[in-house]
Amino acid sequence: MCLAVPGKIISIKGEDLSRMGRVSFGGVVKEVSLAYVPEAQAGDYVVVHVGFAISKLDLEEAEQTLTYLQQIAASANSD
Repeated sequence: MCLAVPGKIISIKGEDLSRMGRVSFGGVVKEVSLAYVPEAQAGDYVVVHVGFAISKLDLEEAEQTLTYLQQIAASANSD
């Protein structure tokens, strides 16, 4: 099973295939390759899989997905 997680781009450095971003996943910040999403800018939400941003999300879709993930985590913790 593959899992991709939404995160918010905090900052960007580099260009083209070496373009990297600092992406926040609910407070946890990781370095992510932005080579596949050249249109992404700081403040945008992206879907990240194994260290690569693979698509851009609009704010509403990102918030909905994050809410679902929080609900899953809360459900798992209540068992």
